[in-house]
Amino acid sequence: MFNFSGKKPNNLGIKDGKLTACPGTPNCVNSQSNDAKSKIEPLPTESIAQIKQVVEAMEGTTIIEETGNYLYAEFKSKLMGYVDDVEFYSDQESNAVQVRSASRLGKSDLGVNRKRVEEIRSKLQ
Repeated sequence: MFNFSGKKPNNLGIKDGKLTACPGTPNCVNSQSNDAKSKIEPLPTESIAQIKQVVEAMEGTTIIEETGNYLYAEFKSKLMGYVDDVEFYSDQESNAVQVRSASRLGKSDLGVNRKRVEEIRSKLQ
């Protein structure tokens, strides 16, 4: 119906073993964050392929990039067409999958990004 997709960020990906920090708005969660508001627990150690299966089965998902230790997907909301960028990084050093989920537009997402990561976590268990 609507299309509030925004521009794809140009700072995504893994840099020095880290996903991009959240911008300080409440519409982002990141397992590598030091900020309590955006902090979320990493996912249990799973393969990127297992996470991809879960993510692909979710509504509004498009896989954008996949490597051996990294997965990047876009989630588009049904009604308004908002796009969230979601990244997964299999971090061998911490023996966990780091995750970042952020809205492209606006400031508040009403907890959608956090809920999505927790839904993925529950489906992996």
